[in-house]
Amino acid sequence: MLKPDSLIFDMDGTLWDNVDTYVKAWNKGLETKGYELRIRREDLAGLMGKEIGMMLNKIVPEGSPEEQKELFDAIVKAYHALRKTMTPKVFPGVREGLEKLATKYKLFMLSNCEKDGILNFMNFTGTRHLFTDYMEHGQNFQPKSFNMKLLIERNHLQSPVYIGDTDSDSREAAKAGVPFVYVTYGFGKTDNYVLKFDSFAELTDYFMNL
Repeated sequence: MLKPDSLIFDMDGTLWDNVDTYVKAWNKGLETKGYELRIRREDLAGLMGKEIGMMLNKIVPEGSPEEQKELFDAIVKAYHALRKTMTPKVFPGVREGLEKLATKYKLFMLSNCEKDGILNFMNFTGTRHLFTDYMEHGQNFQPKSFNMKLLIERNHLQSPVYIGDTDSDSREAAKAGVPFVYVTYGFGKTDNYVLKFDSFAELTDYFMNL
């Protein structure tokens, strides 16, 4: 792996855990659209990092594409209504680590979240000024590998790394030709990585001393 010139971060499971809020939003959306189904934290945690279409197919496989789109719109509306009262768990060391890393690297975010999901994270944590650019699945509904390449091209990055917590993150980074850095404290597991860290503080120390 070349010495990186930039760090691209996944959001859920890498920088914070906001699953409890997502569960409330999903259940409100399901209620609004007339579904009897209600989901629990464990139902959603295992789907973190996947594209919304995959999540909808898993949770409401009987829904038509139009019905799934209407449900997704209802979930997003419910999530935005919860922004002021949500209490996500920002992982230990993330805020201070990002402050340090931004003094040495260009920082980016890339998530399979809905449009403005990353902005919600940045506004909640007060870290918007630390990031050069970001991409969300909800902006264009393209896979992470596509959006990773987009970030790289429009910001002229030479040796980025992608930092995430799931095997799908690893696979998408590989498709984009980007080294994958795995954080073990998130929602998934993978054996495919160039580096792994058990805490954000360890990750910060490594890259600050590189």
